[in-house]
Amino acid sequence: MQAIVFPGQGSQFTGMGQALYQSSEQAKDLMDQADEILGFSLTNIMFTGTDEELKQTNVTQPAIFLQSVAQALTTPDFAPDMVAGHSLGEFSALVAAGALSFADGLRLVAQRADAMQRACELNPSTMAAILGLPDAVIEQICEEVTGETGEIVVPANFNCPGQVVISGSNEGIRVACERLKAAGAKRALPLPVGGAFHSPLMEPARADLAQAIENTTFHTPHCPIYQNVDAQPSTDVPTIKANLIAQLTAPVRWTQSVERMVADGATTFTECGPGKVLQGLVKKIAPSVEVGGLA
Repeated sequence: MQAIVFPGQGSQFTGMGQALYQSSEQAKDLMDQADEILGFSLTNIMFTGTDEELKQTNVTQPAIFLQSVAQALTTPDFAPDMVAGHSLGEFSALVAAGALSFADGLRLVAQRADAMQRACELNPSTMAAILGLPDAVIEQICEEVTGETGEIVVPANFNCPGQVVISGSNEGIRVACERLKAAGAKRALPLPVGGAFHSPLMEPARADLAQAIENTTFHTPHCPIYQNVDAQPSTDVPTIKANLIAQLTAPVRWTQSVERMVADGATTFTECGPGKVLQGLVKKIAPSVEVGGLA
């Protein structure tokens, strides 16, 4: 069985999507439509923008979504048995599986990016990658730091065994990193991000996005989507919407999602979108499966 997976923020690069734009009339139409919907030339920034321009949340998220979806929708005989997306990639997965229209998906991604940016400005916060510790140890230390200091710090991304990203206030992350290193972490690396994604500090963004999601038409997807919040397969529209809303303040359970997809029969994982980040993670989670990118 084939699983198609879609990347999240961090996979962007200058020139992304340009070859697709030039080689496919259908992809060109989608990208031109995106510029019109957003009210600015996203494609111009994707093709020729600086790294700094591409790092802006209101650019990064629509750009990764656009390339991922254009790639999926222009692939002949695109018919995955199951889909999943890492954080932002969940929106790409929903469009590719037919649960959301392209235009509605893009509008929600743009609203999500703006809401997250506003939440970041309200609460100075950050994230850090923790390497080489069991998940349970990281969870326990985060809980202890929050309890003792009152500073929010939580596991945010369970990326693969031995790699968890934590998220929280600047002070919470600083204290947690010290304790995690003392507990034996190989690395506790602060990340160059604008805020504490997938933590309670994103509550203002969750509230903003909830209304937009409730007001958007969703359809039953063509295949199950394994969502970040619970790592379970779903084709039920109310469940999909609730999980999508909860995702902003809940951790991305990527390790658990891939493990569940393998348990449900996935033997091939294909990454659809810019970069190869998910291919690397999947290989670490499930060494026996076949992994590659969408041609």
